[in-house]
Amino acid sequence: MKPSTTALLLPGLLLACILQGCHQEVKEEKKANGKICISDSLEKIIHIDTAAMARIDDELKLSGEISFNDKKVVRVFPFSSGQVLDVNVSVGDHVSRGQTLAVIKSAEVAGNYSDLSASSNDLSIAKKQMDNAESLFKNGIASEREYAEAKENYNKALTNANKLKEMIAINGGGHTSANGTYVVTAPMSGYIVEQKITQGGFIRNDNADNMFTIGDISDVWVWANVYESDIAKVREGYTARVTTLAYPDSVFKGVVDKVNQILDPVTKVMKIRVRLPNAGLRLKPEMFANIIIENKEGAASITIPSDAVLSDNGHNFVIVYHGKCDLELREIKVLKSVGGKDFISAGLKPGELLVGNNQVLLFNALKED
Repeated sequence: MKPSTTALLLPGLLLACILQGCHQEVKEEKKANGKICISDSLEKIIHIDTAAMARIDDELKLSGEISFNDKKVVRVFPFSSGQVLDVNVSVGDHVSRGQTLAVIKSAEVAGNYSDLSASSNDLSIAKKQMDNAESLFKNGIASEREYAEAKENYNKALTNANKLKEMIAINGGGHTSANGTYVVTAPMSGYIVEQKITQGGFIRNDNADNMFTIGDISDVWVWANVYESDIAKVREGYTARVTTLAYPDSVFKGVVDKVNQILDPVTKVMKIRVRLPNAGLRLKPEMFANIIIENKEGAASITIPSDAVLSDNGHNFVIVYHGKCDLELREIKVLKSVGGKDFISAGLKPGELLVGNNQVLLFNALKED
């Protein structure tokens, strides 16, 4: 049921009342003892943060594209020419290792089996002739030369039969049959990301193209472009945060695992690669990605949450907390802001406490003091 206007306004009115009440309590507290204190109501909606030393983070924003992990992609090629009798999968299907992808009828496969049958007969005949020649030679009826010739003929027939068996094994082995069909199976588990054959189609002898491409996207690569001015800001091992248009509220964390050492001669950019776990398989190849590279190798500085800083007329302030009724408004110098943190160059010391949020009422009161 659609909420009423009153129901939608209640939370906002409640917050306004709370803040107004806090503002009034701050004023009354100040009148009572001449000091500005944090009231009991205000104390419930603020928290106290601590200024601490930390290395200065640096962020580099890049654009890129989701890609397959090339180490987990395989292209399936035909064993020989023929007609496609059946295609059991389509693009996007998940397949398991050994699963049937297609069945192909091939004259070449049928010819190999026919040649193997003929060579098996030749081998059987040659074996009998060699055995007879050996028996006659041992009994002094046949010469050694006749026995040697029979043995050589047998070895030739055996070599030819083995050659045909190896050829059949290379072209599918147990997945082929004497009637000329061979079964194309998946060499690995993954998703069908490319299909170039259809049922009833023909595969020609001069066709060097693959039939299928199978990819495992349990982890993916993100290729990003780095301009020459930013090359020094990226190194292997740096942490990367990746967002996509499909999931704008989700941040995927990965690691820079490759930095190319050569710039593209046309675009003048350097390619870097981010390795990214793909839990839930949400990231898909060809997706556009925004990448933020985190560099935490800089010099040390005092850091505080960005929410603790208030800006007024081009100046930055924090409220230093010495006690509930001992508050100090202090101007600070912000060196840079990165990922919800402000790095301070002057105005604070490590270990000092400060009001971290909802400090506007206190700020106004302290400013007027």
